[in-house]
Amino acid sequence: MQVTVTGSARRAQIVTATIATIAELGYHQASFARIAARAGLSSTRLISYHFEGKDELIGQVIATIHERLSAFMTERVSARRTAGAALETYIRSMVEYIGEHRAEMRAATEILLNSTTGPPAPSPVERLLAWGQESGEFGAFHVRVTAMALQRALDGLPSLLEADPDADPAEYADELAGLFARAVRA
Repeated sequence: MQVTVTGSARRAQIVTATIATIAELGYHQASFARIAARAGLSSTRLISYHFEGKDELIGQVIATIHERLSAFMTERVSARRTAGAALETYIRSMVEYIGEHRAEMRAATEILLNSTTGPPAPSPVERLLAWGQESGEFGAFHVRVTAMALQRALDGLPSLLEADPDADPAEYADELAGLFARAVRA
């Protein structure tokens, strides 16, 4: 299928509606009918015209969320010159992004927990932790285990914010940054 400006806009509209539908109803309740209704489409055939199936649509949703998050994070973390500063900025920026994009991150969590489209792209946290160890700024610890612990702590924030909308993301960031600063200290 040739991609046109109109086609790109329609695909983006469907992706946005899919994110909102999954965030509100959950992955398994996000049928093409519900997505079409949220997008204001007259028929589910318009989704099928633009996406070969649910797997392709979900893949595009994850790619869209990843692109947005990656741009936000790269801008902040890449400016840091030490591993410790980069780790703190990573944690604080991720919490900030999650706090400002609650529905998007709730949808991403739903997809990653329920989709069969495959695992997400590897996190940059392992590279950041390895950099800190190589530079001598961080102590000895298992990089993958520590990266997974941090990532799971961040992955849990959308659920916390859903359960407690008044929770303060800045307080969460402070606690998490302090916890992991102590965990990786040389």
